[in-house]
Amino acid sequence: MTGEKNTSGRGQRELRVRVKTAKGRKLSSTLWLERQLNDPYVIRAKKEGFRGRAAYKISELDDRYGFLKPGARVVDLGCAPGGWCQIAVERVNALGQNPKKAIGTVLGVDLQEVDPIAGAEIHVLDFLAEEADGLVKGWLGGLADVVMSDMAAASSGHKGTDHLRIVALVEAALAFAFDVLDEGGTFVAKVLAGGAENEMQTLLKKNFRKVANVKPPASRSDSSEKFVVAQGFRGRSVAVEPEGDA
Repeated sequence: MTGEKNTSGRGQRELRVRVKTAKGRKLSSTLWLERQLNDPYVIRAKKEGFRGRAAYKISELDDRYGFLKPGARVVDLGCAPGGWCQIAVERVNALGQNPKKAIGTVLGVDLQEVDPIAGAEIHVLDFLAEEADGLVKGWLGGLADVVMSDMAAASSGHKGTDHLRIVALVEAALAFAFDVLDEGGTFVAKVLAGGAENEMQTLLKKNFRKVANVKPPASRSDSSEKFVVAQGFRGRSVAVEPEGDA
């Protein structure tokens, strides 16, 4: 691993890290590693103590749409490694660091163990399990104000298959949100380029007062991901479920 020296004499700049191809490592893996090491958001996350660049995606979305309010009850689906929870803890005042504001709750769930996060309650849970919504409402002590998901289906290498997988994952997260969101609540989830599918877009507009598809600056320009931010949940009594989930 080497770094380019700054010999211009025109001031300091970040040195670009170059990764040499190791025996047995594919070129694609080497290029990915080099991109990670030179990604300004990755570098910033390490300096600021966040568990990955994804933390800046949710912070930028919240800067724009303002759904992580002090006192809010937040559920983070597929929360590993925990960057979104870290941002939520700070913004909903889960640690009570601002005594003048309401104290919120951050609940993270994932299929795997996640290292503890101060101010967040983390559980190993499959949110697709039949009892999941009841458990989450019990842990929260009520309904959620925000349900958010940065989950992505495992890549198969086939674009069409991967597209269907992530759509199915978002639909499942949305169906879960219908069960645990309080009226007026917000749903935030990763989708693909172009935003949510037409059918899902229609479903979101029927159930939420405002729906936006956005690519935050922290999302890589060469990535196909976007995020849907649906605000103003109309309530369980009028919720229209995805087909097959009713």
